[in-house]
Amino acid sequence: MDTKKLISNKGNFLEGPLLLKPNIYADSRGFFYESWNQMSFDDHFGENVTFSQDNHSSSITGVLRGLHYQVNPKPQGKLVRCTKGSIYDVAVDIRKTSSTFKEWINITLSEKNKYVFWIPVGFAHGFLSLEENSEVLYKATGNWSKHHDRSIRWNDPSLDINWPLEKINFQRPLLSEKDNNAPFLKDAEIFE
Repeated sequence: MDTKKLISNKGNFLEGPLLLKPNIYADSRGFFYESWNQMSFDDHFGENVTFSQDNHSSSITGVLRGLHYQVNPKPQGKLVRCTKGSIYDVAVDIRKTSSTFKEWINITLSEKNKYVFWIPVGFAHGFLSLEENSEVLYKATGNWSKHHDRSIRWNDPSLDINWPLEKINFQRPLLSEKDNNAPFLKDAEIFE
């Protein structure tokens, strides 16, 4: 599995998030790849990352989920992949003391490229479904906690995320009530 740091919207490498490119073994019968290997993952990070929850979502074209995160003492890191369709996936640095605070990175995850995206604690996460019934699976380093769950508005002007809505012929994404009413970053509880 190859790993790659991604460049933010401001041209910087963000410390923490990584794109993982698995080795795909394909032939006329189909394909095989290791979507998760604890020992390999730990070798890349030099520490043991423990996952405690797997999540699976399906979204029609135009659904935007996020920007989500959990605050201390119940933060979550996420290992995200798209197994059906495709998504535009975004991670935003919400660590106030980080030199890349408010910068974001994006990657298209799809059933075709089979990329896996590591989003560590300290980042808000969101994605836009680019195809009908896109399915996303992700591992989380902590369990979901209603009392620690937070969101930031998807179109916060201080972040200026370039969601590719025109690519799917949408002017506005399909949002949950929670995401539609999420606070802007300036009013959100974030990481010190």
